[in-house]
Amino acid sequence: MKNKFENLKNYLSELGKQGICLAFSGGIDSTLLLYLCKDFNPAAVTFSSVFQTEEELELSENLCKKYGVSHKVIEFFPLEDKILVNNPKDRCYHCKKLFFGKLKDFAKESNLNFIIDGTNADDIHTYRPGLRALEEMEIISPLAKFQITKQEIRDYAKDLGIEIFNKPSTPCLATRFPYGTELNERILNIVRCGERFLKEIGFENNRFRLHNDIARIEIPKEQFEDFLVKKDEITNYIMNFGVKYVTLDMEGIRSGSMDL
Repeated sequence: MKNKFENLKNYLSELGKQGICLAFSGGIDSTLLLYLCKDFNPAAVTFSSVFQTEEELELSENLCKKYGVSHKVIEFFPLEDKILVNNPKDRCYHCKKLFFGKLKDFAKESNLNFIIDGTNADDIHTYRPGLRALEEMEIISPLAKFQITKQEIRDYAKDLGIEIFNKPSTPCLATRFPYGTELNERILNIVRCGERFLKEIGFENNRFRLHNDIARIEIPKEQFEDFLVKKDEITNYIMNFGVKYVTLDMEGIRSGSMDL
């Protein structure tokens, strides 16, 4: 594993000579790249939209301040795009085409020749239509290039003392709905509030999936007993949003359950 990261650092050092623009979400993948690039004068760019939470944006800002990296927040309005509103199966492709287009404009204006993102080696083997957009737009994914997995990223980040090494993944809120669901601010807010509430009462790693008027909650299986203890509190909170049924997914939390 050490060789992988040594090669990665050398590669980033070379890119840094011509300017690095990092697509920065505040997740552990892009945070590791932020840490490794911080001495090469990169610019980190975070997108702010209804698909992200306020907490993610605040975390991104704090991490950039901590590591002394220039940070740019670009507002993005996905609900103004008819394709994204309809939430097709390749939504991620269209979304990435739009915001990486904005990122390329920023990089060009800032004389930064390379745009990198936090896609890792595991992502290559899952359903990720956005990867096609990255390829088409010549976005570099250094972690995938050097075949670095999510677990290797977490382990190395822990060794480096990066505090969020074990932070749960936080994909965009649009992933909480079945494909074909018409997205709007109301239902996105239900999901946002539901996940925030679950975190506040002890379920840090959760997904709040919304199937019309049915809430399907994913948490780690080892927390099922805790969930049942708090089921009335959870049900009452969620039903206040007009949701009729609150369910616990017996398979537990997992990435991409809407892709089955």
